[in-house]
Amino acid sequence: MKIKMILPSLMEAKSPYWGPIKYSLFPPLGLATLAAYCSTDDDIDLQDEHVEQLVTNDKPDLVIIQVYITNATRSYALADQYRSRGIYTCLGGLHVSSLPEEAMVHADSIFIGPGEDTFPQFLDDFRKKNPKKIYVNAKRNIENIPPIRRDLIKRNLYLVPNSIVVSRGCPHHCDFCYKDAFFEGGKSFYTQQVDAALMEIDRLPGRHLYFLDDHLLGNQKFAVSLFEGMKGMNRVFQGASTIDAILRGDLIEKAAEAGLRSVFVGFETLSTSNLEQSNKKQNLGKNYEEAINRLHSLGIMINGSFVFGLDDDYNDVFKRTVNWGIENALTTSTYHILTPYPGTRLYKQMKTDNRIIHNNWDLYDTRHVVYQTKSLSPEELKDGYDWAYKSFYSWSNICKASLQHDNLKQIIKHFAYAGGWKKFEPLWNFMIKTNGLNQMLPLLETILSKVRNKTKVDSRPSPFPAIA
Repeated sequence: MKIKMILPSLMEAKSPYWGPIKYSLFPPLGLATLAAYCSTDDDIDLQDEHVEQLVTNDKPDLVIIQVYITNATRSYALADQYRSRGIYTCLGGLHVSSLPEEAMVHADSIFIGPGEDTFPQFLDDFRKKNPKKIYVNAKRNIENIPPIRRDLIKRNLYLVPNSIVVSRGCPHHCDFCYKDAFFEGGKSFYTQQVDAALMEIDRLPGRHLYFLDDHLLGNQKFAVSLFEGMKGMNRVFQGASTIDAILRGDLIEKAAEAGLRSVFVGFETLSTSNLEQSNKKQNLGKNYEEAINRLHSLGIMINGSFVFGLDDDYNDVFKRTVNWGIENALTTSTYHILTPYPGTRLYKQMKTDNRIIHNNWDLYDTRHVVYQTKSLSPEELKDGYDWAYKSFYSWSNICKASLQHDNLKQIIKHFAYAGGWKKFEPLWNFMIKTNGLNQMLPLLETILSKVRNKTKVDSRPSPFPAIA
């Protein structure tokens, strides 16, 4: 059987003139994971439209399309095109789980929730010529999933081909989190077996790994065993954690010993009332600066995530947030305009309050204002968001943040990573267009090499010394 698997792209990622680096970071692991359930006799073509020209005049027996909110329009168009030619087409992913009624119009079958149990069942039904219209996930267990079909991934097209996921979901339930709808009706956080995760890591060439898990440190017992097993592998890796996990016990030290060199942290807001409104309980009462100093003492770089547009945000939120990030030497910052994704408690509440402006999913990208704001006008919110990015990544502020470290090597690492990420976009575009992006991986591994700082004991007080 000929099977086509597609990850459609946003329009801006398809430009023949400019290729933003963020769309060429990670391969489509979700589809490669599902492909492992197919027969060895199946002819599988996995295409990621972010990094390659999509072929649509082919004639597969089956098409599988992964849908998230900002590629929904493109996904539906592709599905309609294949179905018009009599080709059986399936849709799954976050957006389908959030709005199954919308997706059903464009598909022969849809998948709601994770597909580790439903996709094998569908394949069996399809071969028997009796597929169902809707498949709803019921089993939440990835302890015995087959190895990902990494042979289907075009490694040379990605900066980080060695991406990996060893858990599903998150133990926390923030009101604005897109993934709560995906894991509704069952366990919202569960892990692989440690031995299986280590075997998957061992399959990957080179040194660098990127854990795409929502919360790599979310299950302490699993994480401790994983990091213990990774010691001696000579890996450098990046991942995501919460403030409370960084401050709890010695788990972050174990992660650093195993090779953690950069961590994504959802600070989200410096306002206690905004945290409470968003149900961001894991950040309440936690000292952000203590967590930051702990990470820096271990030589771990920090990518801080922040959301603008919460109801208690005012005009000063942008400058205060940027200045705080610089003074605390965050290596990179990711800013978002609050976005009420369908299926979230935030969306339901805003829908009830008649605050949703429109359902143009193309603009639900955390860069546009799609709801009625309260303390800021839509123009103030959008302008402040744009200013925050421009200000944080100015050369002067990159230098200032770098110089907050008290270790020369850490200063150089910070400057190289932050500057390289945001100030050399023409170089990234050239490497993407010449299919040479993967050649930059050794440079990334060098920047992520181990540097250990002494803990600062005299760091300047922040205007937000603790969230309590």
